[in-house]
Amino acid sequence: MRTGSRKDYEHCLTWIKPSFLWMMYRCGWGEKADQETVLAVEIDRGGFDWALRQACLSHYDPDGHPDRGAWQRELKGSPARVQWDPERDLRLRPLSYRSLQLGLSGEASRRYADEWTVAIRDVTPLAREIRARVRAGETAAAAALLPEERPYPAPEGTPGLGRVS
Repeated sequence: MRTGSRKDYEHCLTWIKPSFLWMMYRCGWGEKADQETVLAVEIDRGGFDWALRQACLSHYDPDGHPDRGAWQRELKGSPARVQWDPERDLRLRPLSYRSLQLGLSGEASRRYADEWTVAIRDVTPLAREIRARVRAGETAAAAALLPEERPYPAPEGTPGLGRVS
């Protein structure tokens, strides 16, 4: 299935946020303007791993790059970027450990749209139900509704992995 031309993907940056609660933090439980619909996109593991192997860090790290110029060249040539942000709890407060965010552009964005997407589900009603339970102080009931998430065994060489694992 082809959804767009090569040119359509060259300037696009799509972020994959594998953590449900981090996504709720980002979209405000689906209540932020222009973010009222929350979709769960299931993608092929091989595609996700490919993107991680092609990625570079979204920020300069002196331990991983000889200088800013080298990092900027790597970033410009990379179809994916990795960012590690604090995971969130049910009240969307930062936790002590980090979750991966994976930005896709160019070839990676095209592959994501055309090849890797397995299923798309609207989880807006679930987000609203969990949010309502949190607001009502029913945190155990809210937690019981959270999608199951397991640690992902990222491939060797995933940027920044050594700092968070």
